[in-house]
Amino acid sequence: MNTVTDMQELDMAQMPAPLVFTDNAAKKVKELIEEEGSPDLKLRVFVSGGGCSGFQYGFTFEEEVNDDDTQVQKDSVTLLIDPMSLQYLMGAEIDYQDSLQGSQFVIRNPQATTTCGCGSSFSV
Repeated sequence: MNTVTDMQELDMAQMPAPLVFTDNAAKKVKELIEEEGSPDLKLRVFVSGGGCSGFQYGFTFEEEVNDDDTQVQKDSVTLLIDPMSLQYLMGAEIDYQDSLQGSQFVIRNPQATTTCGCGSSFSV
């Protein structure tokens, strides 16, 4: 560890994750990737304008990783977040819930000042 690169890699390894990707969410993503039969898929979570509260969450599967994406890994599953979305998702928790109301990915975002009834849009 005599080079700057080695020190940067060490710093990156010790940095806390920018958000929490729960065991339930990772397990469900892993199941969905296995169903698709494409082990290179990664789950992208993003924030876009719209929704009844101003911003809305979105999820999509992708194989490509952009140079500026933040990656969060859990149990061989990779979560991707673009820089614009990351600023709205810092400190958030991404979970998967299976309840009487249905099965869905849920984002608990401490930055959201208000959310809509469906939980898919928010404002800051």
